[in-house]
Amino acid sequence: MSTNKIANREVICETLMELAANDRDIVVLTSDSRGSAAMAPFATKYPDQFIEVGIAEQNIVGIAAGLAHSGKKPFVTSPACFLSMRSIEQIKVDVAYSGTNVKLIGISGGVSYGALGMSHHSLQDMAVTRAIPGLQVMLPADRHETKQMIKALVDYDGGVYLRIGRNAVPDVYENSDYPFELGKAVMMRDGQDVTIIATGETVQIAVAAAEKLQEIGIVARVLNMHTIKPLDSEAIIQAARETGHIITIEEHSIHGGLGAAVAEVTGQHCPVPLKIIGLPDEPAIAGVTAEVFEHYGISVEQVVAQAQRWLGEK
Repeated sequence: MSTNKIANREVICETLMELAANDRDIVVLTSDSRGSAAMAPFATKYPDQFIEVGIAEQNIVGIAAGLAHSGKKPFVTSPACFLSMRSIEQIKVDVAYSGTNVKLIGISGGVSYGALGMSHHSLQDMAVTRAIPGLQVMLPADRHETKQMIKALVDYDGGVYLRIGRNAVPDVYENSDYPFELGKAVMMRDGQDVTIIATGETVQIAVAAAEKLQEIGIVARVLNMHTIKPLDSEAIIQAARETGHIITIEEHSIHGGLGAAVAEVTGQHCPVPLKIIGLPDEPAIAGVTAEVFEHYGISVEQVVAQAQRWLGEK
């Protein structure tokens, strides 16, 4: 994986600016978050396609739904912790139930605001949003996938909740020129001993862990499940049948997120031993992302150790 200093939020702004040049229907909305969402350049270049709502997350979703009803393509950028909780009724009714074409981008997701504690953590957003009919849920792995995802979503007609972190993460792809399809998992590595399924910024951990496992004779398949809903059940079932063991990694509660979604599939179609690595059922500790991850076992070394110990017991 290569070093990268460009945050996904910056890529979203750059991509939307490129697309907005030829598509006047693209509109960006922020909730006093143009700075944290890195959308200031868009606001400067396309002031007529930018709306600042202020700290009013419920209103921003309703306004975006109204714009969508008028034929616009609104992209809401707001902190994930607030967007997925304060405005969940508007997301459920105004976006999903009403079938409006609104893209909800939760910025600084997971424990990006780690030092600010539980009020600013978004560790239940996947559980909540994926349970809402008519709403897709997505987490890009790096800047290249972020660009691919935004370009695909501009042409997708429907409600989407997309969550990104705050800081730059290592590239897991060399560039943006690879086949990308909404709802289809990407096999980052093939293997037959165990499958590691990750989403969002934990994909880099999964890939690095698989490389370490290879050194000790465990060949791991890695699936980047960038779309949590609709879930790529086919890839999960195939992995369960071919590798026999599955580990999931997510920056989310162990309840209701990626691990739970994978368990729902395997439990009904191909039961196999499953280990869910995520945040436990408690208020997460305060600290920078690396500290929080290390505390809860979401690190390359700890994933390798858990996989080695777990497979050795089977």
